[in-house]
Amino acid sequence: MDVETFRNYCLAKKGVTESFPFDDVTLVFKVINKMFALTGLDEADFKVNLKCTPEYAETLREQYDAIQPGWHMNKKHWNTVHFNADLNNQLLYELIDMSYYLVIKGLSKAERQLLAD
Repeated sequence: MDVETFRNYCLAKKGVTESFPFDDVTLVFKVINKMFALTGLDEADFKVNLKCTPEYAETLREQYDAIQPGWHMNKKHWNTVHFNADLNNQLLYELIDMSYYLVIKGLSKAERQLLAD
């Protein structure tokens, strides 16, 4: 997977926006202003940060060398995914979907209603 494929997959999800909050080489994807994915634009060292439960992050780490658990600045657990030959696109799509739905699940009822409209 490349950066543009990743970007298009994230943006196809309902209510997703993108921004460059840190610098001009980092893309952040949000749902109702809640971040669910972050990636750098460097094709040579393409990395993705996705929201993940600590338990699932540990399971993934045990199964795939490409995946490392990590902590985001706001102390919510994130899963840092480093692309290499061990990580297939289908798994990445599933991780993006999981991250998106974890954020949706944490939204208030009013925020979820905004997505339904």
